[in-house]
Amino acid sequence: MKIAVVGVGYVGLSISILLSRKEQVVAYDLDPQKVEMINAGISPIVDAEASELLASGTLNLSATTDPETAYEGADYVVIATPTNYNPKTNEFDTNSVEQVAAAAIARNPEALIVIKSTVPVGFTNGLRERLGHQNIVFSPEFLREGRAVHDNLYPSRIVIGGHDKRAQGFASLLDTAAEADNITILHTDSNEAEAIKLFANTFLAMRVAYVNELDSYAMSHGMDTAQIIEGIGLDPRIGNHYNNPSFGYGGYCLPKDTKQLLANYSAVPQNLIRAIVDANTTRKDFIADQVIARSPQTVGVYRLAMKADSDNFRQSSVQGIMKRIKAKGIEVVVYEPNFEGDAFFGSRVTKDLHQFKAGCDLVIANRRHADLADIEHKLFTRDLFGVD
Repeated sequence: MKIAVVGVGYVGLSISILLSRKEQVVAYDLDPQKVEMINAGISPIVDAEASELLASGTLNLSATTDPETAYEGADYVVIATPTNYNPKTNEFDTNSVEQVAAAAIARNPEALIVIKSTVPVGFTNGLRERLGHQNIVFSPEFLREGRAVHDNLYPSRIVIGGHDKRAQGFASLLDTAAEADNITILHTDSNEAEAIKLFANTFLAMRVAYVNELDSYAMSHGMDTAQIIEGIGLDPRIGNHYNNPSFGYGGYCLPKDTKQLLANYSAVPQNLIRAIVDANTTRKDFIADQVIARSPQTVGVYRLAMKADSDNFRQSSVQGIMKRIKAKGIEVVVYEPNFEGDAFFGSRVTKDLHQFKAGCDLVIANRRHADLADIEHKLFTRDLFGVD
């Protein structure tokens, strides 16, 4: 069995590693540096399991910048290219997915195209019609930044937007390569698979937004947020997971997926989905106001990444706080050891932690870290439980 995986970001690399434990995988990417790193057994992303497995030498995985090498003889072509949300068109930019699918079909029309990139509801059916090709399915991924390989090895479920034998075969590949036992495999139509992805992430965003608004209320009234969360979390219908306040939901998936789902509601009555998107902006406004009210001269931002053990800065909520406080003329200094450069959107970046802590009269951090234990007196965070 040969599998071509196009795109080696979080999704593409993690699924390449997963499947290459059992099958031959050729990963195709336009970035020669990423390709070189993978072939040298080095992970181009921060992910503990990815680094460990790539370095082990046990994977049947190679990477290339040549599409012919990837597509030729492949039984499956997995598309994991980025689909960023375009606010001007009010939808995902799916050009890369369409281009890859067309190129793969032209070179290898017998391969089953499996879309892992997040797309709008109805995209896969539309792509089949536009390309005149039925061997295309959508299979959503449910991964956390920094834990992408782990979440592929121990998936909560496997969803495939297809019912035929080849779709079942791909689901079996994912199941066989995983470490978890008794994984639920759900075969749906393609529209339903696309909706599962968007509704799942929007529900998680709603939960984050709800806890954050609870926290805003408690802060405004001098109440102990942790006590309230503990009390409601004891209800088994609510539970105590995903209950840690933050500066807002962020990262690669939740901001764009909530906006895309809202766009899919253009002809359907709704109130809640719009509220989830708007709540995140309101939360950032509230947090920024709390910081500004402390009248700092220099604010330090501890890490740009959304989550611990991640190098992904995309749409991290702390960036929204930075923009708001900088608009008030407050100097911002960033501590980010994973950032290559001396400035981030006009703010100085340092890798010297001691200098960073000494030079700021207030430090904001979306998540606590042992690095900051000695400056608790000038730390502003809403991380109450020390978890992502």
